Amino acid sequence: MVRINKVYTKTGDSGTTFLAGGQKVSKTSPRIVAYGSVDELNASLGIIVEFLKSIPGLAKLKERIIRIQNELFDLGSQLAVLREDRRPDTPLIHEKNIYALEGEIDEMNKNLPHLSSFILPGGGQISAFLHLARTICRRVEREVIQLSNTESIDGPELPYLNRLSDWLFVAARYSTKICGKDETLWKPGSINR
Repeated sequence: MVRINKVYTKTGDSGTTFLAGGQKVSKTSPRIVAYGSVDELNASLGIIVEFLKSIPGLAKLKERIIRIQNELFDLGSQLAVLREDRRPDTPLIHEKNIYALEGEIDEMNKNLPHLSSFILPGGGQISAFLHLARTICRRVEREVIQLSNTESIDGPELPYLNRLSDWLFVAARYSTKICGKDETLWKPGSINR
């Protein structure tokens, strides 16, 4: 288990940090950038959870997002520890996490109206924050791809992030519907109208 006794260590003052296995690396290394962005995504979901506390109709969505936040900590741990330095209890993302997202996507999507155009991010406060989290998730995915171009990763990380961005899109639409808000469809070339 993680134990934090002191928040500041001064070890990063020179622009370097340590992986969980003890390797000293630049704070701009692809691995640090990737799991730093996972943390940013997690923080954005924390904002959504706080707003969801006041919306009883979305309690199930709140609980799912809290589960995803825990999974993102697992993913961050997975990225912070090189495979050769892992202990048997190192948290990891697995195929079952991907399947859970897919099942929830299907469940939320089944009663949503079919799209005939892209939608503009919005559709209420919760939906707007979910769209923001989706775009952060897409960036995290790109950063993990960048990492995989130079270092070995396990495999489930990329499908998980890809599915999570889909989940966030559908969750945004779902929250719009539950909150009785309207989606705004993209109107290409609307300035010319």
